[in-house]
Amino acid sequence: MELQEFLDHLNRGERVVNGSREHRFMSKAAFEAMKLTARLNSGYHDPDEIRELFSQITGKPVDRSFALFPPFHTDFGRNITVGEGVFINSGCRFQDQGGITIGAGSLIGHNVVLATLNHEMDPHHRKDMHPAPIVIGRNVWIGSNATVCPGVTIGDGAVVAAGAVVAKDIPANMVVGGVPARVIKEIPLQAVKTAWRS
Repeated sequence: MELQEFLDHLNRGERVVNGSREHRFMSKAAFEAMKLTARLNSGYHDPDEIRELFSQITGKPVDRSFALFPPFHTDFGRNITVGEGVFINSGCRFQDQGGITIGAGSLIGHNVVLATLNHEMDPHHRKDMHPAPIVIGRNVWIGSNATVCPGVTIGDGAVVAAGAVVAKDIPANMVVGGVPARVIKEIPLQAVKTAWRS
């Protein structure tokens, strides 16, 4: 199986059956991702080196405005897309088989988990997995220790409070928090206009 064929399978939302060729490919890819993240997370790297290593992990170039503070962990890496000016703080864990897209200007806090796989509910097939994408809009701020679940879209300008568990879509320019996350308040229009100018 080739990478693009596997990505097409995932991006169609098709189940990954335990023991299937897709599952075997995913396991092999996980070890490649572990090798690359081990390099990223060992020793000191300047910002250019971090961008280069992150590009190797994702298989795509990243803009010079992208920044990341290691350590960073992913068990796949090849289904991550980041926009300009994205910042990922230390300790984040991305399970990206289902696809993770992070819009320009977004900030990802310490120890954030982005998970795009669910296991099968039927206990006889519990090791089967269902991919679903996470889409994070522009200028989003996700606070430390938050978890975003498979299939969630976070609208432009939204804020996710520290420790929140986001299991449903979040409209643009809303502050959410709690377990499960719920809307706390709307971001005032003046604050939104200022953010979009910067």
